[in-house]
Amino acid sequence: MEFQQQELRQDSVFRASSALKMIICSLVGIFSFFVSFEWQGKDTILIDHIVNFIRAEVPLLVTAYVLIMLVGGALLPFLTKKWNNSIVSIVLSIFKVCGMVAGILLIFNLAPGWLANESIGPYLMEKLIKPVGVLIPIGSLFLALLVSYGLLEYIGVLTQPFMKPIFKTPGRSAVDAVASFVGSYSVGLLLTNRVYMEGRYTAKEAAIIATGFSTVSATFMVVIASTLDIMQHWNAFFWVSLVVTFVVTAITARIYPLRSMKDEYYQGSTPMPEKIVKKDRFKEAWRQAMEAVEQNPPLSKILWMNLKDGFIMAMGVIPSILSIGLLGLVLATYTPIFDWLAYIFVPFTYVLQIPEPFLAAKALSLSLAEVFLPALVVTQAPLVTKFIVAVVSISAILFFSAVIPLILSSEIPLTLRQILLIWFERVVLTLIIVTPIAFLLF
Repeated sequence: MEFQQQELRQDSVFRASSALKMIICSLVGIFSFFVSFEWQGKDTILIDHIVNFIRAEVPLLVTAYVLIMLVGGALLPFLTKKWNNSIVSIVLSIFKVCGMVAGILLIFNLAPGWLANESIGPYLMEKLIKPVGVLIPIGSLFLALLVSYGLLEYIGVLTQPFMKPIFKTPGRSAVDAVASFVGSYSVGLLLTNRVYMEGRYTAKEAAIIATGFSTVSATFMVVIASTLDIMQHWNAFFWVSLVVTFVVTAITARIYPLRSMKDEYYQGSTPMPEKIVKKDRFKEAWRQAMEAVEQNPPLSKILWMNLKDGFIMAMGVIPSILSIGLLGLVLATYTPIFDWLAYIFVPFTYVLQIPEPFLAAKALSLSLAEVFLPALVVTQAPLVTKFIVAVVSISAILFFSAVIPLILSSEIPLTLRQILLIWFERVVLTLIIVTPIAFLLF
């Protein structure tokens, strides 16, 4: 009897310890990703503050780090002999080598005029490569606290009733959606890839999440709104973008190609499908959270695993972003290719009676190259056109300067052809949904 009481006391202490771990780690994770605060004149989340601080205080170290990541990322596929596994692997490996060369030329001020153009090479290096390169490993550290201590399981059970019916994804994907909107697409994709490799998403679910939730952060939305001089309509812009993005995701999850993807778990992972909860939802959410905490390895091991994964992902992503993003910006700046691509959208902009329909169509086509380019094209357009283009930029999600290389560098089994088709669907669906809203508002 005494032994049973002692066992119960030990179990109670163990549970209390697990609960404390979950609460502390989850609160730190939530604060890191979801709470904005002002520091040194900038209002953003903790991780972004850390990235900005590192870039401001040790710029030479950041440049050296980027150089190492560029060279390492370009050589890794050849060292591991994975560069010729498939056509996509071969193409990506070539792009990574090109990204390494472009990066070296930019870092050592050897770039030719077209590459040294402030709106091309330096823009990519300062606005994308350095922030994303530093953000991924730092984000992966804090990500461990967000996803490894029961919060994912807890929220997953609570959001089950609407995530699965609406988006065809598990309840735990709600964390992804919020992380992307409040944090950034790189954080969202890092989270999606990690959870998929752990066997908690299927290939189809990971693809829906990666192409449906991993949009730019609220911080970057402020940049777009400021550029278009629509900050006085910030609340309308933010909430319309949020709602329209998720409505479009609910639709694309039900049409080809996402609809046809296989519900298979990552090869080599232990499948952990979400259990359907019918009753005692809060009690079951807590039980699953405690179970997850108790099965964890030590915190130091979790942090090291996540940091290592973050560096590997950064190494794969940095040269890809630089080369593919560079190609998109060069084509947009020096060729008429996006003028030709605009004709795909001209019928929609004319039928929907958007002011300056060809200009709007060109802006929409540019969303494929870089999320910020559409805003630069329509700065002098009527307010309705600016609002529509701004929302489409956010809701389209997929662009060559960052998100597409990130997805292709991950383990999520999406082909480039599928990604391009999803981008087209998202642009057209967003256009159809947001245009009447814009006319009603303005």
